[in-house]
Amino acid sequence: MDYQSTRGSAAPLNFEAVTLAGLATDGGLYVPSHWPQFTAEEISAMVGLDYVETAVRVCRPFVGDVFDERTLRTLLTRAYSSFSHAAVVPLVQLDQRHWLLELFHGPTLAFKDVAMQALGQLFERFLSASGRHLTVIGATSGDTGSAAIHALAGREGVEVFMLHPEGRVSDVQRRQMTTVLAPNIHNIAIKGSFDDAQALVKAMFNDRNFSARFALSAVNSINWARLMFQVVYYFYAAVRLGAPQRAIAFSVPTGNFGDVFAGYVASRMGLPIDRLVVATNENDILHRALSAGDYSVGSVSPTQSPSMDIQVSSNFERLLFDLHGRDGAVTAAAMRGFETSKSMALTPAMRAEAAGLFTSARVDSEAMGRTLRWAQDKCGQLIDPHTAIGLAAAREQPGTAPMVTLATAHPAKFGDAVERASGVRPTLPLRVQGLLDREERYTVLPADLNAIETWVGARARPRNAA
Repeated sequence: MDYQSTRGSAAPLNFEAVTLAGLATDGGLYVPSHWPQFTAEEISAMVGLDYVETAVRVCRPFVGDVFDERTLRTLLTRAYSSFSHAAVVPLVQLDQRHWLLELFHGPTLAFKDVAMQALGQLFERFLSASGRHLTVIGATSGDTGSAAIHALAGREGVEVFMLHPEGRVSDVQRRQMTTVLAPNIHNIAIKGSFDDAQALVKAMFNDRNFSARFALSAVNSINWARLMFQVVYYFYAAVRLGAPQRAIAFSVPTGNFGDVFAGYVASRMGLPIDRLVVATNENDILHRALSAGDYSVGSVSPTQSPSMDIQVSSNFERLLFDLHGRDGAVTAAAMRGFETSKSMALTPAMRAEAAGLFTSARVDSEAMGRTLRWAQDKCGQLIDPHTAIGLAAAREQPGTAPMVTLATAHPAKFGDAVERASGVRPTLPLRVQGLLDREERYTVLPADLNAIETWVGARARPRNAA
């Protein structure tokens, strides 16, 4: 399996190279050269498999000949051994139609662990085999950072520089990053939004003078391997609810479009998905794009669901690439125009094609709170604000297909917001208790490229250092 850039001019890479590279050299995102296909019989054969075995089957076509199935199984077994639930991602029934897929049983209580623990295993294998060193640069709206840090802390050959927006993540999210005092972990709080942090990371990759000095890599969902591991749980949930004999719908709390794009990949691989609901909060650029063709940047409004307080959704470029007929030159021109004007219009044909699978909903704070209380009062399930947004959107959808809402975080990660909405204070699981009493370490910097590059450059290991 080779991987190509959405912008068409970067050299194709194999799975190992694309995992270590992150962002393409032309500024695009890597995607497989083709979508692997599973037959109905092959999907049926996943019924009854545990999570690791499901992941081996789903990921195997993407890995190619980089390593064999036995090695893949070993890596995935290690990755999920730290999860607190034997099912890794258990399904919980709410009523006759609605289900939650709990993705928060990993070490940092959020869905990012599902991919990041596996990505950490890949990094360690690839780097130890070659003696190489990576400088990981990332931006986080809260959960990616902590998941990456916990997956990579103390690993040989990797150092991590993680940017988060100062004051715009929850206390638990921040502390899960800043209390990890491993020498290879560096936390930077920027005076700006997540979009500012994400733009700074992309600018560092695209700054040839800076990127030539360091072996840069990414752990955001711009990294293809991150998305690949997220595809797995769509298959895992769907076969437990009747696939491939019946189609399953999914509602996904969405900010950067990575998690829901993984569902799109599962559909392209042959999984019968009735629809993918793109659930946004008040920062609704994706809802406007899919419902009205208006992909234009507004100001970021802080909400009680901070991981979704995003206006520029990086992974949307991967969908645009397919909607443009996989034409890299056309996609590159469209993205250059967007980066200049902060606005893009989807054509009626593109909207119609997307509507074959995607629908969207904007859920405000009041609707989020009502849904959080409904889940608590009627179903006995305390959920976090992001999951409540996904569930609110799911409950608006017509039809009879089973509807799975991705439960993206443990409610204790957002204890204040959950308590305000439900009157119940969620408690941290035993494995992370004491978090609020630990020493923190991070640096506050302006959202300025020169300031960030100067700070990182003074601490990162140069590309050719011994």
